[in-house]
Amino acid sequence: MNWQLILYSVLQSFLLVCGQVSLKLALALTPKFSFNWECIRAFLVNWWFLATGVSFGAATALWLYILKHFPFSQAYPLTSIAYVFGIVAAIFVFHESVGLQKWLGVLLVLVGSYFLTKN
Repeated sequence: MNWQLILYSVLQSFLLVCGQVSLKLALALTPKFSFNWECIRAFLVNWWFLATGVSFGAATALWLYILKHFPFSQAYPLTSIAYVFGIVAAIFVFHESVGLQKWLGVLLVLVGSYFLTKN
């Protein structure tokens, strides 16, 4: 198993989910979208949008490193780890209920990720 790839992939997936969570939080604080100054101003002063950009930027930089140094056939499927973090964020940040079927999906993603990283 390539633990370095797994570590980088987990961090990259976590950053992607942080970006999605902050984007959802940012959109909750903005008015209905329209092409006027009030709407544009609401986007520009929303700190959650800044967090979104930072998270996505860091995730992209890490992804570039992963692509350069690891086999694509192992690296790309590991991006599915983001689904695990997404379920956790849904529960703890957005207080959504997650049923057994979704947990089974998370388990399958983890098992699949394990098999993909085995040499």
